[in-house]
Amino acid sequence: MEIDNWDEYRTAYQVARLRTVSAAAEVLGVHHATVIRHIDSLEGKLGAKLFQRHARGYTPTEAGEDLLTVAGATEDQLTQLAGRIHGRGASVSGELIITCLPQMSPLMARTLTKYQADNPEVRAQLIVDTRPLRLEYGEAHVALRAGAPGNDLDNIVSELGTLPMALFAHKDYVFRHGPLNGLDDIPNHRFCRVANLDPRAPFMKWIGEKVPEANVFYKCSDTNTVQDAVMAGAGIGFLPMYMGNEHPDMKMMMEPDPTWFSTFWCVTHVDLHRTAKVHSFVTFLKEEAKSWGGL
Repeated sequence: MEIDNWDEYRTAYQVARLRTVSAAAEVLGVHHATVIRHIDSLEGKLGAKLFQRHARGYTPTEAGEDLLTVAGATEDQLTQLAGRIHGRGASVSGELIITCLPQMSPLMARTLTKYQADNPEVRAQLIVDTRPLRLEYGEAHVALRAGAPGNDLDNIVSELGTLPMALFAHKDYVFRHGPLNGLDDIPNHRFCRVANLDPRAPFMKWIGEKVPEANVFYKCSDTNTVQDAVMAGAGIGFLPMYMGNEHPDMKMMMEPDPTWFSTFWCVTHVDLHRTAKVHSFVTFLKEEAKSWGGL
């Protein structure tokens, strides 16, 4: 038989446990007439008497005792389940899914590694993708996004800061082609950029406007492959400043222009924002991001 009304079973369990309609009604927070209606309905569906009714209250029949035993075990299991679920929500452990843009990947690798050192029970998954993952569907717990943060009312959005970008080239490229001497010297150089420029990214917009197509000798699918090409000496291209400055063979080709910098946002879904794991990571991330502007 299909169980189509858990309320009736819960009511019968409380009556069997407490032996009176009034006590069960008080525990359940319903009127005593509702308790009687649930019992009558359940007995009708089961085709068996669950209680012997008398002046002192309700005494379970054999069928009622069976219900008491099974429902009691079920209640214990549900209580344990609720405790486990609450424990997971209150602890910093389990899977943490982060999504970010390609140029953020090295920074996030460092951030997650440091975070896991303090929270060893967290299993991190980093998804590098230019498309915005659906937080409401659980595709990610925390998203790092650039440009406009969006206006989804179900998301909590916090500004992390800016990621400085600059034009770099490998020292071998500079040896072969010389330095970049201002905007007028652009036609004398070779450049690397993504094939499909995203107008939301300030540095992509700049290179699309300032560098003629004839001077783009290396096109890439994403910013990570642009970085690989620039570091291999294929031409001049944009790198995050933290990356270019750390590489001993990279040379900055122009003074950084603040209009190239991207603003980054931390986005979480409202249902997960205050869970211990997500809140803990977002707090850690915000502290780490304070240094990005100076890299």
